[in-house]
Amino acid sequence: MSRRTETVLEGERLTKYFGGLPALKDVSFAVAKGEILGLIGPNGAGKSTLLNLVNGIFGPTEGRVVFQGRDLSGLMPHEIAQRGIARVLQTPRSFASMTVRENVAIGASFGGRGRSDRASPDRDGIEFYLDLAGLLDKKDLPVDGLTLQEKRMLELARALAMRPELLLLDEAMSGLNPTEMERAMRLIRRIRDDLGLTIIWVEHVMKAIMGVAERVLVLNFGQLIAVGTPAEVARDQGVIDAYLGRAE
Repeated sequence: MSRRTETVLEGERLTKYFGGLPALKDVSFAVAKGEILGLIGPNGAGKSTLLNLVNGIFGPTEGRVVFQGRDLSGLMPHEIAQRGIARVLQTPRSFASMTVRENVAIGASFGGRGRSDRASPDRDGIEFYLDLAGLLDKKDLPVDGLTLQEKRMLELARALAMRPELLLLDEAMSGLNPTEMERAMRLIRRIRDDLGLTIIWVEHVMKAIMGVAERVLVLNFGQLIAVGTPAEVARDQGVIDAYLGRAE
């Protein structure tokens, strides 16, 4: 589509070594504005390492990350977040002593410098994100009163309240039953369509990735082995052998 011609994020020959072993090796990719990009691969393939390089948890051994035309080299995670990249992890990291609403308010106060249309983090704005995550009726509860899945939705609401340009979802929807996953898929599409975000989604449920992502990157042993539409990737023999399993 014509609205997805602008490149928001580029990884240029990203390589990351840990103790002499490559977690990523010579990985290059680009993400278009407004795209939902799936990132898949077996355990240990380098998916989380790639996201860690994007949001500054690690610096690359070689290569660089470019966001909206700016090299992110040397920036700390909070500086990258303030430039418009938010991340939602599989394991919730809420502020347990605060209410649900107070947790989201922290995100609204902290982030969003990457968006020129950022509004003040007023009450109505915070409640919009709580409603989006299905938590509006629990806004005054302490976080300890939430279920694990509700805590994950809280992490998403807090990340969205930062008003990012790019949202990184790192297995944030794991453990959902089929009905919950269908709901999560619709929510991810809505986040992109209604909020105008670009999304990179790491997820093990292939049906979810194939049903939502417009393109898919496949990693194996730290290397990029395929990139294309879900249909193209699903037919790729290298992907079948490495990740989907060889038919007997």
